Amino acid sequence: MSIVLGRIDYRLLHGIVATMWAPQSGAQRVMVIDDKVANDPVIKESMRLGKPAGMACSIITLETAIKNFKAGKYDGHKVFVVCEKPETMLALEEEAGQKIPRIVVGTTRDNKTQGTPVSSRASIMDSQKATYKKLIENGTQVDVQFTTTDKAEPLQSKISL
Repeated sequence: MSIVLGRIDYRLLHGIVATMWAPQSGAQRVMVIDDKVANDPVIKESMRLGKPAGMACSIITLETAIKNFKAGKYDGHKVFVVCEKPETMLALEEEAGQKIPRIVVGTTRDNKTQGTPVSSRASIMDSQKATYKKLIENGTQVDVQFTTTDKAEPLQSKISL
């Protein structure tokens, strides 16, 4: 298994991810999967500057991630995946054959104006409920947790899926 932890965070690679989550994950590589960022050289390079010390960093599209996982490119690596949407995580499981043991929901876009709040920083859109349900049915532990020092709360305790 390559993926050791996943994080849903619309800000992708930033301070809390680089200094708290990445080291705690035990991963050798932090992988940002986002089509827009991967195709914007300026944002991509800026994000690379914030990568955790001592970790490899990939900022790639979902298509590239699926292709690379299928080809076994990360078989010898422990990978920490960060993306904006749960659909990306489900695609990694279903299309790339990657088991994700745990996903942490951190910060979502429009967390106060849309969806069902699950924390002060995250909301779940109605359109995403089926995706989260499928991830949980696949055996993935899905928790709501902003920082590593916050209490992890199972997503199912915050919202009906």
